[in-house]
Amino acid sequence: MFEILYRKTIEFSRKDSAPWILSLLSFLESFILPFPPPDLMLAPMSLAAPHKALYFATLTLIASVIGGITGYLIGAFLFDYIQPFIIDWGYRAAYETATLWFDQWGFWAVLMAGFSPVPYKIFTISAGVLGLAFIPFVLASIIGRGSRFYLVAWCLARYGPTIEPKLIQYIEKIGWGVVTLLVLLILYYQI
Repeated sequence: MFEILYRKTIEFSRKDSAPWILSLLSFLESFILPFPPPDLMLAPMSLAAPHKALYFATLTLIASVIGGITGYLIGAFLFDYIQPFIIDWGYRAAYETATLWFDQWGFWAVLMAGFSPVPYKIFTISAGVLGLAFIPFVLASIIGRGSRFYLVAWCLARYGPTIEPKLIQYIEKIGWGVVTLLVLLILYYQI
């Protein structure tokens, strides 16, 4: 099952429309709840075309930062409308963590958002709600998100062809392991 999904994803990532879809996904992921991270598409695209990996990371970064600015503006001007969704969709704890981090670290919280388990969209919206200075927010987003996306693209371009045979060999175990972990996390946070 997971090998079929993997092969379909790699096949899709080679299509001419893939960079546009990656950009759209990266933009939307930065402010829409719930939405998957762009890494899920950046990774197979970098693996399928290692010579274009840094180009894909650049597209992802630009679209993500523009989406982050959109999230910032939503937080600044429309928070009363989206707050119920944050609570209803189970992002309340993540929102509280993000606001706490902003209180403690400000600019550095956005930088850490690139690698934290708290979704970036929560940071973008929180930054707008709390009135974080706009230019530092954008700079931190560029550095934090850029570090993440370029690291993913570079690692897969550099080591992907070497690890792909092992990945395919163990894809079913990895896939079911991730599903199990997600179910356990959902159950843990429901209790």
